[in-house]
Amino acid sequence: MKILVVDDHVLIREALRGVLKELKDDAIIVEASDCGRAMRLIDEHPDLALILLDVNLPDRNGLDVLAELRERHPAISVVVLSAFNDRDSVVRALDLGALGFVPKSASREVMLSAFRLIFSGGMYIPPDILGHRETERSQPTLSPPPTQEKSMSPADLGLTHRQLEVLVLMMQGKSNRAICQTLDLAEPTVKNHVTAILKVLKVTNRTQAVIAVSALGWDLRRIADS
Repeated sequence: MKILVVDDHVLIREALRGVLKELKDDAIIVEASDCGRAMRLIDEHPDLALILLDVNLPDRNGLDVLAELRERHPAISVVVLSAFNDRDSVVRALDLGALGFVPKSASREVMLSAFRLIFSGGMYIPPDILGHRETERSQPTLSPPPTQEKSMSPADLGLTHRQLEVLVLMMQGKSNRAICQTLDLAEPTVKNHVTAILKVLKVTNRTQAVIAVSALGWDLRRIADS
């Protein structure tokens, strides 16, 4: 597995390298301190599986870089790193297709748990974000509706096996086109599945769906494979 770490602080890169090597001792880790160097490395390493991307880069905003990466390199998973754990940044990162959002202030144990979840096919969202209730009507809901209990399973909510497969890929930040290619489905079929998933979860967009599923604590990869 080849991983690119993009952060302008040497100590952060060293800490992340240690965490990644503890979980994936055979991982090949390349590093960049700014966007320009990162883009060159991405071109040089077409087999990159994961990018850890800092929000605050010296030459460009990391979320703008994320938007470009999702457009140019949709097959590469991206996890956002940030010194700030604010709701707006988390929501925007998820909207742009990030596989997770890891605060750089997190302890080593939390980082290990976060990347362990990501490597197993899940998505990491800071727990305090999952528990943050809606305060402004114009902002997306960041917690599941009160009628959804953590004990409820996908089957309880009426999700089919195919919808679970689509939801797994949605949780990985995949676009409808990428889901079509992975599952060999027509785009209208995928759109219908996504619409049904949003309705079942009582949310209005993919970001809210990701947060709702994370709050419910479902192990989607295990459920979809069963």
